[in-house]
Amino acid sequence: MALLLLLSTTSWKVEKHYCMGRLMDFSLFSQVDDCGMDMDFGDNQDSVEQSEDSCCSDETISMQGQDDLLKGFDQIGTPQKVFLTAFIYSYISLLTEAETQNRPFDLYPPPLLTKDIHLVNEVFLI
Repeated sequence: MALLLLLSTTSWKVEKHYCMGRLMDFSLFSQVDDCGMDMDFGDNQDSVEQSEDSCCSDETISMQGQDDLLKGFDQIGTPQKVFLTAFIYSYISLLTEAETQNRPFDLYPPPLLTKDIHLVNEVFLI
């Protein structure tokens, strides 16, 4: 249950780097390393056109986590705190175990053996 809460409230970012249609690098939470095939064309005017025709591409998948969690005990008002405290106190007895009665023979030791009955009857546990 805690793992489900953690996964649903965490923001995820997955980045993939493809080179010539094949997945070259995969990264969670950080930048991907490119394969080195993209060349820096400098201040050339055609660099924008050439980078669009490059063999590499990056894909980013982002998933925003949930921010609407339940309020904590310190964020609710005084009437709700009083009600919750009284409710929990009144029903706490349903969750506790009843005390067991002490049996008087628990401290009574068995009598000492005068004969070993297993040997007399020749009955052995295998």
